[in-house]
Amino acid sequence: MKSVIITIAGVSSRFNMGIPEQEKVLKAIYWEDNPEDTLLRHLLMKCVFADKIILVGGYQFDKLRQFVDKNLRKEFPNIVLIKNEHYEDLASGYSLYLGIREAVKAGSSEVLFAEGDLDIDGESFASVSGSKKSVLTYTKEPIYASRAVVLYQDQAGRYKYAFNCDHGMLTINEPFLAVFNSGQVWKFMDIDALKKANDAFFLEEKGGTNLKIIQRYIEAADPREMELLCLERWTNCNTRDDYKTIRNYWREEKLQRKE
Repeated sequence: MKSVIITIAGVSSRFNMGIPEQEKVLKAIYWEDNPEDTLLRHLLMKCVFADKIILVGGYQFDKLRQFVDKNLRKEFPNIVLIKNEHYEDLASGYSLYLGIREAVKAGSSEVLFAEGDLDIDGESFASVSGSKKSVLTYTKEPIYASRAVVLYQDQAGRYKYAFNCDHGMLTINEPFLAVFNSGQVWKFMDIDALKKANDAFFLEEKGGTNLKIIQRYIEAADPREMELLCLERWTNCNTRDDYKTIRNYWREEKLQRKE
């Protein structure tokens, strides 16, 4: 069974900055002209290969459920909604933990994980989903400490992550062979290693980010069964201006399909 986990539990603080409380939204289901033009739907359209799509929500969960039932359930009947009750007091790792727990319980043989505030070109996403190995991804964007998650390869050839939750300065405290801007999409093929990483995360550091689980997986899985793939076009939607940029990509892609 092929499962996809999409996490969309966060409060969208930068996306809702300066917006009156009653007008704040969950950015994954935000739209302006057309309810089909949401980050979530465009991501789901790339997940047609999946037997199970696990959406982990939290902030405005009731609105997420209503949107899914009204606009997405018919097109994507294999969606399973899970609520993260700790979306305010725990970091992003707990959402991924819940998603992995559900995927393992369902008997998944492979798991693809994508953060729900991303827009990625279809060809790159297909290269990740179609790989026979576990996948780490990177982008072609420059690395700015205030917004990037750094993926680097240490002197032993192992992949590691560096990230500042406060969006401040970043430091890599060891020699490295290579450094990349992480693409925030992963594929896990070793389910035993994934379950062990997930269980250990819950027992030892459940307040950490999703990178804590991923790092544990990298350390447990066979490095020969792991590959690094580049995402040709990748946009992290942090603000409403980012959404407008992404929407222009969607319009261009739609026009190209018509030609």
